[in-house]
Amino acid sequence: MAETKPKKILVVDDEPDVTDLLAYTLKSKGLQVETVNNPHASIGLARSFVPDLVILDVMMPELNGIQICRMLRADPKLKRVPVIFLTAKAEENDRIQGLESGADDYICKPFSTKELVLRVQSILRRAGEGEPAPVKQLQVGEIVLDTERHTVSVSGQPVDLTATEFKLLHLLMERRGRVQTREHLLINVWNYETEIETRTVDTHVRRLREKLAGEANWIETIRGVGYRMAEQKVRA
Repeated sequence: MAETKPKKILVVDDEPDVTDLLAYTLKSKGLQVETVNNPHASIGLARSFVPDLVILDVMMPELNGIQICRMLRADPKLKRVPVIFLTAKAEENDRIQGLESGADDYICKPFSTKELVLRVQSILRRAGEGEPAPVKQLQVGEIVLDTERHTVSVSGQPVDLTATEFKLLHLLMERRGRVQTREHLLINVWNYETEIETRTVDTHVRRLREKLAGEANWIETIRGVGYRMAEQKVRA
């Protein structure tokens, strides 16, 4: 049996103490880790290393984490790589801005290394999961999701989704007509079993709707509860 290659993690932070701690912690879990303290060198290293996940500090000089995340999302080779923001900026607006820039998760400093490892493992697990549904293709209106090819199109045009957005859309389409609470989505899309900021769900749904453009109204907001893929398209 061929050996499974260790997952690759890129850590970008201008504080060497932080990168040293994370490198030690993640390597102890069997992960392959590269670190960089110069934000300007991060994209070049990411392109050569091709990580399975990036842990990215937000507050760095000259080039901040938000900018780097957007550069990753614009790079064809790196656009689907999950990103965790690690930052001292704990305000709600900061978290929302981070998620809207394309991040998959957001952890505030000071942080628990145990929690960070659990978040890393959770994201790696869902990013590497095959789609379990036997149905190879789902369609709602002009939205077509192909689980085998891992593609989504709207009105025949391809739509580029992150791994998290794809899984979120897949779950909503698969359970069409049934309300999915924010807590249910956190457990089934993010694999979180503990209470965290449910605004994470709202931010990802908003990003997903933007990408679905004219077909976005299929996703209904059930106020105070969660979301549902409608049986009939909701009028704008």
